[in-house]
Amino acid sequence: MTSDQRNRKTTLRARLRAARRGAAPAPLSSEVLAAVAAFDVVPGETVCAYLPIGGEPGSRAMVDALRSAGYRVLLPITVADAPLDWAVYDGSLRAGPHGLREPAGAPLGSAAVASAALVLVPALAVDHRGVRLGQGGGHYDRSLPLATCPLVAVVRDDEFVPSLPAEAHDVRVNAVLTPRAGVVHLPL
Repeated sequence: MTSDQRNRKTTLRARLRAARRGAAPAPLSSEVLAAVAAFDVVPGETVCAYLPIGGEPGSRAMVDALRSAGYRVLLPITVADAPLDWAVYDGSLRAGPHGLREPAGAPLGSAAVASAALVLVPALAVDHRGVRLGQGGGHYDRSLPLATCPLVAVVRDDEFVPSLPAEAHDVRVNAVLTPRAGVVHLPL
Protein backbone atom coordinates (compact mmCIF):
# COMPACT_ATOMS: atom_id res chain seq x y z
CA MET A 1 0.00 0.00 0.00
CA THR A 2 1.28 3.44 -0.84
CA SER A 3 1.81 6.12 1.77
CA ASP A 4 -1.07 8.05 0.15
CA GLN A 5 -3.42 5.10 0.74
CA ARG A 6 -2.13 4.69 4.31
CA ASN A 7 -2.70 8.39 4.93
CA ARG A 8 -6.20 8.10 3.48
CA LYS A 9 -7.00 5.24 5.90
CA THR A 10 -5.69 7.29 8.84
CA THR A 11 -7.75 10.31 7.79
CA LEU A 12 -10.87 8.18 7.30
CA ARG A 13 -10.46 6.58 10.73
CA ALA A 14 -10.18 9.97 12.42
CA ARG A 15 -13.23 11.32 10.58
CA LEU A 16 -15.36 8.24 11.28
CA ARG A 17 -14.40 8.13 14.98
CA ALA A 18 -15.27 11.83 15.34
CA ALA A 19 -18.67 11.26 13.71
CA ARG A 20 -19.40 8.36 16.05
CA ARG A 21 -18.79 10.49 19.15
CA GLY A 22 -22.02 12.37 18.54
CA ALA A 23 -24.05 9.49 17.12
CA ALA A 24 -27.12 8.06 18.80
CA PRO A 25 -26.78 4.48 20.10
CA ALA A 26 -27.64 1.71 17.64
CA PRO A 27 -28.37 -1.38 19.79
CA LEU A 28 -29.27 -3.68 16.83
CA SER A 29 -30.84 -6.47 18.90
CA SER A 30 -33.64 -7.32 16.47
CA GLU A 31 -31.49 -6.55 13.42
CA VAL A 32 -28.80 -9.03 14.44
CA LEU A 33 -31.40 -11.77 14.93
CA ALA A 34 -32.68 -11.05 11.40
CA ALA A 35 -29.08 -11.22 10.13
CA VAL A 36 -28.43 -14.69 11.56
CA ALA A 37 -31.75 -15.86 10.11
CA ALA A 38 -30.78 -14.41 6.70
CA PHE A 39 -27.79 -16.78 6.70
CA ASP A 40 -29.86 -19.78 7.89
CA VAL A 41 -28.01 -19.95 11.21
CA VAL A 42 -30.15 -21.90 13.66
CA PRO A 43 -30.23 -21.91 17.46
CA GLY A 44 -27.51 -24.13 18.86
CA GLU A 45 -25.00 -23.00 16.23
CA THR A 46 -22.12 -20.68 17.06
CA VAL A 47 -22.12 -16.97 16.31
CA CYS A 48 -18.99 -14.91 16.95
CA ALA A 49 -19.99 -11.43 18.01
CA TYR A 50 -18.42 -8.46 19.79
CA LEU A 51 -19.15 -5.91 22.49
CA PRO A 52 -19.13 -2.42 20.97
CA ILE A 53 -16.66 0.28 21.98
CA GLY A 54 -16.26 3.91 21.04
CA GLY A 55 -19.65 4.44 19.41
CA GLU A 56 -19.64 1.17 17.44
CA PRO A 57 -23.13 0.01 16.52
CA GLY A 58 -24.38 -2.89 18.62
CA SER A 59 -24.84 -3.39 22.34
CA ARG A 60 -24.63 -5.87 25.14
CA ALA A 61 -28.36 -6.33 24.55
CA MET A 62 -27.45 -7.48 21.01
CA VAL A 63 -25.24 -10.32 22.29
CA ASP A 64 -27.76 -11.11 25.03
CA ALA A 65 -30.48 -11.40 22.35
CA LEU A 66 -28.36 -13.92 20.45
CA ARG A 67 -27.73 -15.92 23.62
CA SER A 68 -31.42 -15.79 24.64
CA ALA A 69 -32.43 -17.02 21.18
CA GLY A 70 -30.35 -20.16 21.75
CA TYR A 71 -27.15 -19.37 19.83
CA ARG A 72 -23.76 -20.26 21.26
CA VAL A 73 -22.08 -16.85 21.38
CA LEU A 74 -18.32 -16.43 21.30
CA LEU A 75 -16.78 -13.06 22.12
CA PRO A 76 -13.21 -11.99 21.39
CA ILE A 77 -10.34 -11.77 23.83
CA THR A 78 -7.57 -9.43 22.68
CA VAL A 79 -4.06 -10.87 22.58
CA ALA A 80 -1.22 -8.48 21.71
CA ASP A 81 0.03 -8.83 18.10
CA ALA A 82 -1.85 -12.09 17.60
CA PRO A 83 -5.17 -13.33 16.28
CA LEU A 84 -8.07 -12.85 18.66
CA ASP A 85 -8.74 -15.55 21.22
CA TRP A 86 -12.40 -16.43 21.85
CA ALA A 87 -14.51 -17.51 24.83
CA VAL A 88 -18.14 -18.50 25.29
CA TYR A 89 -20.30 -15.64 26.48
CA ASP A 90 -22.42 -16.89 29.38
CA GLY A 91 -23.68 -13.46 30.40
CA SER A 92 -20.69 -12.55 32.56
CA LEU A 93 -17.86 -10.23 31.62
CA ARG A 94 -14.49 -9.15 33.00
CA ALA A 95 -12.21 -6.22 32.34
CA GLY A 96 -9.73 -6.72 29.52
CA PRO A 97 -6.89 -4.65 28.09
CA HIS A 98 -7.46 -1.18 26.62
CA GLY A 99 -10.69 -0.75 28.63
CA LEU A 100 -12.39 -3.59 26.75
CA ARG A 101 -14.91 -5.97 28.27
CA GLU A 102 -14.29 -9.65 27.64
CA PRO A 103 -16.19 -12.86 28.32
CA ALA A 104 -15.34 -14.33 31.72
CA GLY A 105 -15.18 -17.92 30.39
CA ALA A 106 -12.05 -19.92 29.66
CA PRO A 107 -10.23 -18.98 26.44
CA LEU A 108 -10.84 -21.43 23.58
CA GLY A 109 -7.94 -20.35 21.36
CA SER A 110 -7.85 -18.40 18.12
CA ALA A 111 -9.04 -21.39 16.06
CA ALA A 112 -12.42 -21.31 17.83
CA VAL A 113 -13.64 -18.84 15.20
CA ALA A 114 -13.59 -21.78 12.75
CA SER A 115 -16.52 -23.33 14.66
CA ALA A 116 -18.77 -20.36 13.91
CA ALA A 117 -21.72 -20.45 11.53
CA LEU A 118 -21.52 -16.63 11.28
CA VAL A 119 -19.09 -13.94 12.42
CA LEU A 120 -20.32 -10.44 13.22
CA VAL A 121 -17.39 -8.09 12.69
CA PRO A 122 -17.07 -4.54 14.02
CA ALA A 123 -15.91 -1.94 11.51
CA LEU A 124 -15.54 1.79 11.06
CA ALA A 125 -16.74 1.49 7.46
CA VAL A 126 -17.40 -1.09 4.73
CA ASP A 127 -17.48 -0.54 1.00
CA HIS A 128 -19.55 -2.10 -1.78
CA ARG A 129 -16.75 -4.58 -2.57
CA GLY A 130 -16.66 -5.92 0.99
CA VAL A 131 -13.54 -4.01 2.03
CA ARG A 132 -13.68 -3.35 5.77
CA LEU A 133 -11.94 -0.48 7.53
CA GLY A 134 -11.20 -1.54 11.08
CA GLN A 135 -9.68 0.28 14.03
CA GLY A 136 -6.17 -0.30 12.68
CA GLY A 137 -4.82 -2.84 15.17
CA GLY A 138 -5.03 -5.80 12.78
CA HIS A 139 -6.60 -8.19 15.30
CA TYR A 140 -9.54 -9.06 13.04
CA ASP A 141 -7.37 -9.21 9.90
CA ARG A 142 -5.25 -11.87 11.65
CA SER A 143 -8.35 -13.75 12.92
CA LEU A 144 -10.85 -13.74 10.07
CA PRO A 145 -8.80 -15.96 7.72
CA LEU A 146 -9.43 -18.76 10.26
CA ALA A 147 -13.22 -18.48 9.77
CA THR A 148 -14.96 -20.66 7.20
CA CYS A 149 -18.39 -19.03 7.46
CA PRO A 150 -19.98 -15.78 6.28
CA LEU A 151 -18.44 -12.60 7.69
CA VAL A 152 -20.89 -9.77 8.36
CA ALA A 153 -19.53 -6.32 9.17
CA VAL A 154 -21.72 -4.15 11.37
CA VAL A 155 -21.74 -0.41 10.69
CA ARG A 156 -24.01 2.62 10.78
CA ASP A 157 -25.89 3.40 7.56
CA ASP A 158 -23.60 6.29 6.58
CA GLU A 159 -20.52 4.07 7.13
CA PHE A 160 -21.50 1.81 4.21
CA VAL A 161 -19.66 3.59 1.42
CA PRO A 162 -18.91 3.05 -2.28
CA SER A 163 -15.13 2.65 -1.93
CA LEU A 164 -12.36 2.32 0.67
CA PRO A 165 -8.60 1.90 0.34
CA ALA A 166 -7.54 -1.75 0.66
CA GLU A 167 -4.33 -3.59 1.45
CA ALA A 168 -3.48 -7.17 0.48
CA HIS A 169 -3.98 -8.42 4.06
CA ASP A 170 -7.47 -6.90 4.42
CA VAL A 171 -10.06 -9.67 4.72
CA ARG A 172 -13.22 -8.86 2.79
CA VAL A 173 -16.63 -9.44 4.32
CA ASN A 174 -19.55 -11.24 2.69
CA ALA A 175 -22.22 -8.83 3.90
CA VAL A 176 -22.85 -5.68 5.86
CA LEU A 177 -25.51 -5.08 8.52
CA THR A 178 -26.79 -1.54 9.07
CA PRO A 179 -29.66 -0.29 11.25
CA ARG A 180 -31.83 0.83 8.32
CA ALA A 181 -30.76 -1.33 5.39
CA GLY A 182 -30.47 -4.56 7.37
CA VAL A 183 -28.33 -7.20 5.68
CA VAL A 184 -26.76 -6.34 2.32
CA HIS A 185 -24.84 -9.13 0.58
CA LEU A 186 -21.50 -8.15 -0.95
CA PRO A 187 -19.97 -7.42 -3.33
CA LEU A 188 -22.58 -5.24 -4.99
